[in-house]
Formats: sequence, structure tokens, C-alpha cells
Amino acid sequence: MTLFDNVSPTCLTASLAFILGWFGRKIARYARLETIRVLCFIGELSWARLHLPAAADVRDFTPSKLPYMRTTLSLPNGDSSEPLLAPTADRLIIFPLKDSEIWDFYKLHEASFWTAEEIDFATDVTDWTTKLSLSERALFSMILAFFASADSIVNENLLQHFSSEVQLPEARYFYTFQAAMENIHSEVYSATIQTVIRDEAERLRLFNGISEYPCVAAKASWALHWAQSTASFPQRLVAFAAVEGIFFSGSFAAIYWLKRRGVMPGLCFSNELICRDEGLHTDFACFLYTRLRSKLLTDDIARILTEACSIEKAFWTDIMPSDLLGMNAVLMHQYIEFVTDRLLVALGCAKLYCVGNPFPFMDMISLRGKTNFFERRNAEYALANVGQKDENFRKLVFDADF
Repeated sequence: MTLFDNVSPTCLTASLAFILGWFGRKIARYARLETIRVLCFIGELSWARLHLPAAADVRDFTPSKLPYMRTTLSLPNGDSSEPLLAPTADRLIIFPLKDSEIWDFYKLHEASFWTAEEIDFATDVTDWTTKLSLSERALFSMILAFFASADSIVNENLLQHFSSEVQLPEARYFYTFQAAMENIHSEVYSATIQTVIRDEAERLRLFNGISEYPCVAAKASWALHWAQSTASFPQRLVAFAAVEGIFFSGSFAAIYWLKRRGVMPGLCFSNELICRDEGLHTDFACFLYTRLRSKLLTDDIARILTEACSIEKAFWTDIMPSDLLGMNAVLMHQYIEFVTDRLLVALGCAKLYCVGNPFPFMDMISLRGKTNFFERRNAEYALANVGQKDENFRKLVFDADF
């Protein structure tokens, strides 16, 4: 029996660190790295004598035989025929980049980061009760009821499926950042309800919109069906492009319509930011689809998107008031068909509805960085080098002038 028989390597290392600290820098100066390695190896030998079978010859023992020192990386199950889904040993390493275009999506999203604390609802409380009609309050209450849970449904799919199925690190970076932003969206919508809805019973109904309102439940059920589906990855990717590209589109348009009146600045400002994010999420889904080897038949894509389009149009049939100036159910149906056509084209299909955009004010969605907010933020991001592609950005410089 030796001194180290009952001492684990972890304890031995901790004890050694204590001794070095106790005697100060003088011992540390003369203790060679080889000495530390020998002491740790002695501890491993003692641990092995206690845990390996008695017949084992200690002379054959090497540290690599210890269970806690195994470094072989086991690969998860995946679709080896699909590069995006195929597990690789370098999936835990980001550089060198495997797909610079997907990385650009991630950096663009990173450069658009914002938080719920940047939204000021002070004016919205008064505007809600004094500047919105009863029918307008009913409309935007239903929009908030859907939004309160919609981003969490998207996150369910991201966290439980897409972020683990997709093996390409650049895409994983995007998905994890997207999940963080979806949390912020959900927080903002919940804060809006909490702030402007003063009646506690009504507020609770909106928070539980999935169980309270059939039109909200229909959209949520369709999204949850695809989140929990055993369908192929391409099918589910297209379905969630529809969730973010179609199910959100009408609500974004309605809030943009409200913005033209100069009311509810907190809601309208958050809508700009969230619409920007969701547009990027939809674009990313479409771009990722182009990276797949096994693509769907165009009829399958059309079936998924037209299902989503029909559900979204039914939602607006139920909630749209008839007394709004410049917006009604017919125009909203046309807008949803227009958005669906645009998504079909992005996924490599032909248009089905062939209609124009009935809401010219929605052209502002395509403007990037035009609000005072983004003019200010863009300057800050440029200073922080977010999204910069300068090859010298990560180089260490020793001869710089200060």
C-alpha cells in the first residue's frame, strides 16, 4: 500500500495546488511541468490499482485507459446522405468556416440584436384607451393573444428539433441566436398585454389565447403539429417557414397600418424590430432549404403553404372589423395570398395566386436600417466590428501607434 492508494487524481491535483500556493512563488519557480505530470500519474496509478481488476498488470496501465480520460468523440445519429444533417467530428468547431453564406445570416442577426428594455410603452397605455376604437382594441387584442404564444411555439421546434438535427455549426449558431431573439419577442408581447390591458380577467384570457379563442388555437395547433411531427426535415423546414412567413404576416401588416396614425409608439416600434427579425428567420429557412440535397416535390411545398394560407385567412375572417379605413378582410386575404406567393417563389415554386400587394405601406418592411433606431444602432455595430469582413480584424498587431 502506498500513500496515494486512496487518493483520487482530483484530490491529488487540488492538494498539489494548495502546497504550491502555501510555499509561494519560490517553489512554483522551480517545479518543472514534468514533476507535476509525474505526481498526477502516480495518483492515477493508485486510483487504477483500486478500481481495475486484481489480475491486471499495473505495468500495462496507461492513463488513456481511465474512463474519465477518454477523448474519442462519439457521433450522434443523423442523416448521412444529407450534408446539413450528417454528424461530423468537426461540428463543434466554427473556424475555418464550412459555409460562409450561412455564417453571414448569423452575423446579420447578431448585428440586429435588441432587448425588451428598449421598448417604451408609456404612451401606449393612454393611446389604447383614448385613441383606439372598441373594434380596434378588439382586433389588436386578438393579434396579441396569438403573438403571446407564437414565438414560444417556434422555440419549441428550434430547441427540441432543428438545433439538434442540423449539424452544420454555422446553422446551429443561427438557430441558437434565433431562439434567444424569440424569447425577447415573447417577452415584449407579454409586456404589451401586461401594460395596456388593465382588466385582469381579459388579460388572463389573452395570455391563454390558445385555449380561449378557436381562431388562435387553429394557428397554434397547425404549428405544434409540425413541431411534433415525424415528417422529414425538408417538410418541417418548409412548414416553419410558413409559420414565420405567413402566420405572422397579417398581424405585422395590421400594426404597420396602425403606425400611420401615429399612435401606440411602443407597439409599433417593437413591431418594426420583430418584423425585421422574423423576415430574416424566413429568409434563412428558405436559404437553408436550397442547401438540401433531397428537396420536396413542388406539389408538396404548395400543399403545406396553401394550408397555412387558408388557416391565416380564416383567422382574419374571424377577427377583422368592418369599419377600418383602408383595411378589411378582403384586402387582408389578398395580402396573405401575396405573401404566400412570395414564399413559394423563394422555395423554388411557381406562384399560385398571382395577386398584387394591396397594402402599399407594407413596402416599408423591406427597408433595412431606415429608422432612427437603426441609424443609431448601425453606427454602434460598425464600431463594434459586428458583421465586418475585414481580413485583418482578428490579427494581433504589435506595432500599432497609440
